[in-house]
This record gives sequence, C-alpha cells and structure tokens, in this order.
Amino acid sequence: MANTAKYRAHLPQLSDAVFLTDGGMETTLIFHDGIELPHFASFDLLKNAEGIEQVRRYYARYAKLAKDAGLGFVLESPTWRANADWAAKLGYTRATLAAINRKAIELMAELRDEFETPRSPMVISGNIGPRGDGYQPGSMMSAKAAEDYHAEQVAVFRDTEADLISAFTLSYPNEAIGIVRAAKTAGMPSVISFTLETDGRLPNGSTLKDAIAEVDAATGDAPAYYMINCAHPTHFEDALPAGEPWVKRIRGLRANASTRSHAELDQATDLDAGDPVALGRQYAYLRRKLSHINVVGGCCGTDFRHVEQICFACEAVA
Repeated sequence: MANTAKYRAHLPQLSDAVFLTDGGMETTLIFHDGIELPHFASFDLLKNAEGIEQVRRYYARYAKLAKDAGLGFVLESPTWRANADWAAKLGYTRATLAAINRKAIELMAELRDEFETPRSPMVISGNIGPRGDGYQPGSMMSAKAAEDYHAEQVAVFRDTEADLISAFTLSYPNEAIGIVRAAKTAGMPSVISFTLETDGRLPNGSTLKDAIAEVDAATGDAPAYYMINCAHPTHFEDALPAGEPWVKRIRGLRANASTRSHAELDQATDLDAGDPVALGRQYAYLRRKLSHINVVGGCCGTDFRHVEQICFACEAVA
C-alpha cells in the first residue's frame, strides 16, 4: 500500500523554525474533562463518534494556537498506549488495534487539512510509547526484542499519512534502539524522547549523554533528533551543557508542569498544574541557552494554558 505522507522525506522541523506540540493529553482529559481513560489509553476514545469528537476538540485548540502564531505544529497521534500489551488489557485484537492506529492518523490528517497554512506547516507523527510503564524500566528488552515488538505498530503507520515515528517516555536505550531500527526498516524518520528522573538520568540510571551515544552508535545516527519528555526543566537543565556536540542532537522538549518525581506522580491523586507562566519562562531560558531546541510542548499536568505560555515565551526568543 503506497503512503501519501506529505513530509516524510523532508521534515520541516529540522529547520530553525519553532514547532509547537500539544500538552499533557491524558492528564487534561482525566482531570479537566472528567473522561475515564483506563490504563491512560487515549486511543480507546477513537472507538466511537463521541470519543473521536473529544479528541478532535482537544487537538484543534493547539493547532489553532500554532496557526494564529504562525508557528509549525507537530500532530502527535493519540497512540502512546496503542501497542499489543496495553491494547490487550482493553480487549483489542491485533486487527482492531491496527484499525485504531490507522484511524488516529486519519484524524490527524483531517486536523492538518483544517488548520495548516504555508506559515504553519503541520507534521503528523505516529506516536509510540514504551511497552511497559514509562516511569519504571521493569523487564527490559534487548534491542532485537524491542524491534520485533514495536515493528507491528510501525508497519501500520508506514502505510498511512504519518510523516515520522516518535517514541516517547522511553526509560532505557535498548527499547529506543529497537524502535529506531523498526522505523528505519519501514523507511520512516524517527524521533526518540527519553524521560528523566530528578537527577537528570534515565530511569535505568543512564546519563542522557550516554543513552544518546548508545542509540546513535547502534543505529548509525538514524534518529532525526532526540527529545526529553515527562520531566520538569529543573530536573535536567544542568544535564544539558551548552556547547557540547551531543546536546545538539536534542531538538524537542515536552516537560511536566510539576516538579514532583515520577514516584510522587505515580502516587498522586491530584493534578499538580504548577505555574504556566513560570514554565514558559523556563522554556525561554532553555531556548536562549540552547537555540537549536525548536519543538516545544507539554507533558503530564500541562494543558492549553501552559502551551500558550510556552508559545509566547518561545516567540519572544525567536
């Protein structure tokens, strides 16, 4: 099946232009909209018309923000949990899971058709999450096992309008290597986003520098770029020394609103939304220090307010 991907051969976010993403989708839907998301699985909303409309409304606000600001936008599909293990917990078969992954990309394409302008290119990303819990490495796979496992979801995205594969909240290098190799085999660009603890290290104990070096060495520098997500800027700003070549591999940031650790967030029954204005300032500081970071949005606890402040702050730096 031939794909009709618009930007797969030339990702526009590899320029110096700023690209927004959305905020913490799952925490927004759960805590602000009162929607139940078993296993944090937002893809499950796509099984009926009401859920599809809820997802569409969620993304539309962010896409309009980017359009109005004249910034690019990365449409991350709501498929972070849409892999075999998590889907099985919700009763999906392989066939129904593949269909829901395709439907997610179709919805992203509809949003792009509605909001994209020449000043605001909109890239569709097939979003992949970890096989297990993003906060706990748990039973870690070999790179080969990770490649075999994630190749099924990658193959579905390959035959859609998805421009790239983005893997988020990864906690150890081998899973990243497997995903990158699966994407490479499928002929798709890939982006790897690691999550970090309060000490700036991956949950498996690796430094960010070593994790990036390990993935690049094992894949021939295949990732288009790297990102950091699901950590607060105060957790990692000291781990990003300006001027070191490896740091330039990091182009994206989707931070948490909260300064809480992963362990604290796991136990929390409330939403710590932090301070949207302060978070915007922290992004602006990081952009001044590391001007190559140009893909920005939010993660857990962030909502439209946070991304709006990030947008304002990064516009001022640009």
